[in-house]
Amino acid sequence: MRAQVMKGATRLVRGAAEIRGELRPEAPAPQLKDQAYEAIRHHIITCRFAPGEKLNEAQVAEALGLSRMPVRHALARLRLEGLVTIRPRKGIEVRPIDPAELLQIIEARTVNECHVARLAAGHFGTQDAAAMRAVLSDTEKALKRRDTEAMMLLDKTFHDIIARASGNTVFSDILGNLHDRAVRFWFISLDEQEHQRSVLREHRAIFEALAAHDPDAAEEAMARHIEAFRRNVMLLIGR
Repeated sequence: MRAQVMKGATRLVRGAAEIRGELRPEAPAPQLKDQAYEAIRHHIITCRFAPGEKLNEAQVAEALGLSRMPVRHALARLRLEGLVTIRPRKGIEVRPIDPAELLQIIEARTVNECHVARLAAGHFGTQDAAAMRAVLSDTEKALKRRDTEAMMLLDKTFHDIIARASGNTVFSDILGNLHDRAVRFWFISLDEQEHQRSVLREHRAIFEALAAHDPDAAEEAMARHIEAFRRNVMLLIGR
């Protein structure tokens, strides 16, 4: 009898809490959260969700074929990564591209990514080299068919390989976030084929330095690569 009374009391307390909104609904399965995150993030960095665009949680969920809860979790994660802004009673907005912020991101990349290139040169193994050769080959194919989106994604993979080869997971996380915050401008600014050819040449120079286990050359090649991106950005924003 006592157990039944306690069980009934628990149901009453839980019911009252739910009415007051004190109990949150169960979190969605991790795979659904990850699926929603990857899909929304991809739409943002490829500018399918344009900078400054207002997003409706229900409409995004419907478009992705998911429930609203994993989409809500994904948007909260993207807010922490600086890709969306969530304002109470005002809704969700894809974060606009701010030229001043972008230049700060480039500055942070220069400091961190050049050092990571040095580290990677000392640890660059046969598997890293094979993975990077495949990326360079796929990049050349994407360039020939003028597939800017594929080149953008391959650029991220290229830099991810270097970050992993450095052996420092903290740098991998930092650079992943910086890349995601800058990649939308990459997508917009490097649509011209000559710029894309330049990127491929710069990537090959970085690879050669890494494969030779030359930290100085790897750092210098990475610095030239980021500086070329900065110059292109400066031309576009008129500074």
